[in-house]
Amino acid sequence: MNRQPTYTVTIDGKEYVYPAGTPYSQIARDMQSQYPYDILLVNRDGKLRELHRHLDRDCKLTMITARDKPGKQSYERSTLFLLIKAFYDVAGHENVERVVVEFSLSNALFLRASGNFTLNAELLEQVEARMRELAAADLPIEKRVMPTDDAIELFHRQRLEDKARLFRYRIDSHVNVYTLDGFSDYFYGYMLPSTGYLKAFALEVYEDGFLLRLPSSQDPTKVGEFNPSRKVFQALRDDTCHAAALGISNVGELNDLIARGESEGLILTHEALMEKRIGDIAEDIAARHDVRFVMIAGPSSSGKTTFSHRLCTQLRACGMRPHPIATDNYFIDRDKTPRDENGNYDFEGLGAMDVEQLNQDMTRLLKGETVEIPTYNFKKGCREYNGDYLTLGPQDILVIEGIHCLNDALSYSLPHESKFKIYISCLTVLNIDDHNRIPSTDARLIRRIERDARTRGHNAQATIRMWPSVRRGEENNIFPYQDSADVVFNSALIFETAVLQAYLEPLLFAIPRDSDEYVEAKRLLKFLNYFLPLPDDMAPNTSILREFIGGGCYKV
Repeated sequence: MNRQPTYTVTIDGKEYVYPAGTPYSQIARDMQSQYPYDILLVNRDGKLRELHRHLDRDCKLTMITARDKPGKQSYERSTLFLLIKAFYDVAGHENVERVVVEFSLSNALFLRASGNFTLNAELLEQVEARMRELAAADLPIEKRVMPTDDAIELFHRQRLEDKARLFRYRIDSHVNVYTLDGFSDYFYGYMLPSTGYLKAFALEVYEDGFLLRLPSSQDPTKVGEFNPSRKVFQALRDDTCHAAALGISNVGELNDLIARGESEGLILTHEALMEKRIGDIAEDIAARHDVRFVMIAGPSSSGKTTFSHRLCTQLRACGMRPHPIATDNYFIDRDKTPRDENGNYDFEGLGAMDVEQLNQDMTRLLKGETVEIPTYNFKKGCREYNGDYLTLGPQDILVIEGIHCLNDALSYSLPHESKFKIYISCLTVLNIDDHNRIPSTDARLIRRIERDARTRGHNAQATIRMWPSVRRGEENNIFPYQDSADVVFNSALIFETAVLQAYLEPLLFAIPRDSDEYVEAKRLLKFLNYFLPLPDDMAPNTSILREFIGGGCYKV
């Protein structure tokens, strides 16, 4: 008699024996009591695996819960799939033209839908009820591998033309298609095995679309609070409209344009729109005669430095004399810098700044006095004075850039009317397709990977490793002050990922397969693979993109 083979599975240092072919979902159920949150995926020897997959070797498994980033992403995708299926069920497939997830907004996704129906609270109540019915039934989310040509034909039949267009540029001969209760869709990334895992969600009307509200990272068991930045939302909506006017709302449409050889016109138009926006901001500043300090803040890799230079150029065109100042020059001496809970220097917090000296200097300048501006020596970890004197005349204005510039605690002594605040971020409005958005965080991360490699000697593995810490600093020191800004400036460029692709792929492929960062590197490589490449010489030397790839005319 042949005995069924078994495999040894190591979890948290303990060994377990399971029969060959055991689904990972069974192992996850056996381990669930040891974890406070639902196990949604497993990491097998450094590679993520969906729970419907089966055990086929001795391995080390790490449980991925709803609190972990890959688990949270899979929960979001699967809930979105549930929503789309329910929407088509309630509205009628023949009545739906498009359901588009446009961007993330405070523990929610903002979507718009078009077709032969009225989008209102009553319709969304029916859709949410259908979602809960499907979730309660614990229906399987089935995954199948299809030839790419067959997938294109499938999505043509379902009138999901955005997906059919995307796959025309796919090199791989097969794609993964997910099916829920007879409805098929494509998703970039891993999914949950069934609808029974989807417990926390809600729908509500918002502006000219609606929200799919989701759990927060802190508590994945319930729907998170919804406290959106109105100004960021408006910036995203405006730029979504601009992208639609250019005929580029997803990667498939961008690839069409690149394939037709028409990308130069897109780049020039997009850069012109950005320059006009910067010029409008400069005119607004010049019209406010009390403004003497332009305060610029934004998260990592938003292009703050290049934006500051371009704004200074536009301010000069308005008859003003701008003087750039970096708040980094007001760091306290390194040996006095506070430390975080891990004993590392906390350069992100306001406590790392000499707030008193900054306010003394800015107040004296406002009074017309001459002030010697310091320079921070990062090698020595101390502030130095090298004879850089400044006096503000009637047309002079300071352009100040730094993490805390939107926080009035940094500039507490300056009159409110003397400050013009600008929040800048890379808020991408380009989707992979209608149901797969590109997170702004990803757009900023790939910018930073390239810049760190080019200017700081950091490899991609190091950048990915420290990214969660960077994000925590942003959550604490930047995002809470977004709506205090007078203006929100979106630095995202529709074409930038197509240019960055060639820079990023070698850096990401260099990350060792056995490293903790490999899972993220593999995800980013798959994302980059959707884009047709663009040569970097098409980007003007004034472009914000040049801050990351080099070749710009500014010293950044």
